Amino acid sequence: MKMPVLLIVDDEKPTRDALRMGFQDDYEVYTAANLSQAVTLLREESPDLVLTDLRLGGESGMDVLKASASLPHPPQSIMMTAYGSVDAAVEAMKQGAYDFVTKPLNLDAVELVLKRALHTRNLETANQELTTRIQADSGLQKLLGRSAAMEHVFSIIRQVAPSKTTVLIEGESGTGKELVAQAIHSLSSRPENKFVAVNCAALSPQLLESELFGHEKGSFTGAGQRRIGRFEQADGGTIFLDEIGEIDAGTQVRLLRVLSERTIERVGSNTPIPVNVRIIAATNKSLKKLVQEGKFREDLYFRLNVVHIQMPPLRDRREDVPLLATAFLKEFARENNKEFKPLSRDALDAVRNYSWPGNVRELRTAMEHGVVMSNSASIELSHLPPRLHAPQQPPSPGSTEKEHLGDNEPSTQNGLVPAGVLNLSLLERNAIQQALARSNGNRTAAAHLLGISRRTLQRKLQDIQPS
Repeated sequence: MKMPVLLIVDDEKPTRDALRMGFQDDYEVYTAANLSQAVTLLREESPDLVLTDLRLGGESGMDVLKASASLPHPPQSIMMTAYGSVDAAVEAMKQGAYDFVTKPLNLDAVELVLKRALHTRNLETANQELTTRIQADSGLQKLLGRSAAMEHVFSIIRQVAPSKTTVLIEGESGTGKELVAQAIHSLSSRPENKFVAVNCAALSPQLLESELFGHEKGSFTGAGQRRIGRFEQADGGTIFLDEIGEIDAGTQVRLLRVLSERTIERVGSNTPIPVNVRIIAATNKSLKKLVQEGKFREDLYFRLNVVHIQMPPLRDRREDVPLLATAFLKEFARENNKEFKPLSRDALDAVRNYSWPGNVRELRTAMEHGVVMSNSASIELSHLPPRLHAPQQPPSPGSTEKEHLGDNEPSTQNGLVPAGVLNLSLLERNAIQQALARSNGNRTAAAHLLGISRRTLQRKLQDIQPS
């Protein structure tokens, strides 16, 4: 069970040290000597309780209360002062203080106040989580789709969610991998516990290790306080490791130990800390290919890939596009205080035929664009992003339209090119260029439009490069 976190704010070191010694057996204790340090620790450690002096040198403990109250999940705060007065107590209560104690402190009395405050905090947290859970949609309701591909994903989610097994989700960017992870957590046996998401590609190796496993004070430059890592934060719940293919070799070794021993060690410490965490990992790359290339540990790959979920790209489940588009249109209509407007026939055709290289994420932003730009009874094609306006099908290899041949090529008669002048290389080059333009330069999407593999497209691009 994770210890509750207590932040002590006092400008007198003897007081800070005495309080830390008095409560370190029952709380994870952090101390601050001034307002700046207190605000930093409030943001980084999310304490459950704050015990702050009213006078902090030239600063005021009232500002600590204000900073605490501004947090998404405010801690319970207790004010202490040697200058006790009714006015100070009333003002502290107005700023959100749970209680008020006077110096010299009686540790037994302070301990009793802390226990009552922690009980109140736990009740409020439980009530908030219950309310959120009742009001929120379940994970599967957020994963819209009626296609066979998505029904297959749903069946795996339902089967794997009640277990504690590790899951690996692979798929292109924007296909909804994090929503799948949230759905697994929502349908698991631990939905009331935390779901903690970490983007492994967003941090340097050293920062990622600290983020995942925490660190001890002084373990590296800038480590001024002990920090609890994401694995400890997720204890009893689920941790979602997004872009797992981007982690370096050192972090791979440490993650392998977590999976095999279910313990972590903070950076700068050799003390193992047991964690009860379900791990769900995701990547837009093929981990199997990374293993073959020597960029990812094979033993870690097998530990992560206990159950595999492959998210289909949107182009492979086009029957879901109208359903998703309508849901997004309703969402953004509500957000922008507008009436829901359906897509016109031309707009719907364009949405159905577009390749969606950015998948569901790109569709979502396109629908937001349409809601904002529409000034008529429906959302017309002109209200959608310009990339959807162009014809959606690439020219066929035998196309002979003059615009595909170029201004200096022989003209056609009755749609036919005169014998002896058909330039297949030029037609192929123009088809590739148009496919790239329609996919905004995304070579994978362009290859799909052309009906060839990405490797074949890469080779053809090299062939047509000017020497």
